[in-house]
Parts: sequence; structure tokens; C-alpha cells
Amino acid sequence: MKTKIWCMVTSIRNGQLAKKSIIRQTKQKNCEAMLGVLWDEGFIWGYKTCKFDPKFIEIYLKYNNKLPVIKTIKSISKPSLKVYYSLKQLWKINLNQDLLILSTNKGILSLDNCKKLKVGGEPIIIIR
Repeated sequence: MKTKIWCMVTSIRNGQLAKKSIIRQTKQKNCEAMLGVLWDEGFIWGYKTCKFDPKFIEIYLKYNNKLPVIKTIKSISKPSLKVYYSLKQLWKINLNQDLLILSTNKGILSLDNCKKLKVGGEPIIIIR
């Protein structure tokens, strides 16, 4: 399930290292949910379904003064070691300029949205 998400994260990381403006990724529901969170938080310009092949998504990467907006992407919970945060643990986390993306029973959400909806979950990645 989340292997496609990690493949997408790696594609975004490699695309920004290669200074690409657009990358293509296979279309998945979870990937689109994560891209929605990244777009809402301002880490990418946007995404849309590819015109020529509807099985793919085009992701438009964002740069600031020719430097990537996403400096680092780190996986927290991995298939070999699952980590879960309860609601109490989420309230103790204070990320000023970082973005924590969690997989919850309400879908893929950012840390702030998890606090608003009062749900815990499995942290997928942290973005700086």
C-alpha cells in the first residue's frame, strides 16, 4: 500500500536534485492524497492527470531562487519498523517549519489537520 508513496517520495527527491520542473508518477489514490497535502502546505506547485496517459500523474515541483523548496524528505515509519502516534503524542510534537504527514483512518493528513480532527496515526514522512 505505502510502497507507492515511498516510490513517489523518492521520485520527488531525485527530481529536485536533477532540477526538473515536472516529474511523472503512476496514479494511486494514496499518492494523490499525499500530493494534496503537499500542495496545501505549499511544497509543490500542483499536480494533474497526464493528458496522454491517464495512468500517470504529472507533479510540478517548486523552487525558490533556483533552490528546491523541499530540502529533505525522511521516512519515519517503514515496512520493517512501524511507528504509531496517539493523539497525546501528537500534541507533544512541535514542528515550526517542518511538515509531518500521517496516515490515519480519516486519510492522509498533515500534523495540524490531525490535531484539528483529534486523530492519531502512522507517520509516513517528515519534510523540511
